[in-house]
Amino acid sequence: MNAPEMSFAPAAVTAGEREIVMNRVYGFPREQVFRAWTDPQQIAHWWGPDGFTNTISEMDVRPGGSWRFVMQGPDGTDYPNRIVYLEVEPPSLLRYAHGGDPGGEDFTPDFHVTVVFEALGAHTRLTATLVFDSAEACAEVQRFGALEGGRQTFERLAQFLARTAETGELR
Repeated sequence: MNAPEMSFAPAAVTAGEREIVMNRVYGFPREQVFRAWTDPQQIAHWWGPDGFTNTISEMDVRPGGSWRFVMQGPDGTDYPNRIVYLEVEPPSLLRYAHGGDPGGEDFTPDFHVTVVFEALGAHTRLTATLVFDSAEACAEVQRFGALEGGRQTFERLAQFLARTAETGELR
């Protein structure tokens, strides 16, 4: 199977006082893009900025379910993460709380995310909106490179989708 035309623009990433919005159009059906975002075998291949890898210990994509994973940075630093799903409407919507993972049941989210998978014929517009409790919290993640990290993550998803279209793996 040939990969779809990949002449789509890179992700647009903007920041407001308390939110970061990322969006991009992918040349793949939304069911395929949704699966790439919710299947632990797929998301482990592309999640995070360039050079990061992921170890997933749990991914239960349902309201109240958790996704626990450790992102390993290029320098070897581990970043434990936990996502708690608030709303799941396949293949169009995910809402979740995202934060660090101290282990155990204690969890305080750092921000909330809404991901919309909009069908555009055989293509998908993906929009992720991250909302922070304060302008200070939003500015803090920006100081650590969240905008560029978001662009890179969306680009890694595009590359992953193109590879799987070419090879037929993990679809």
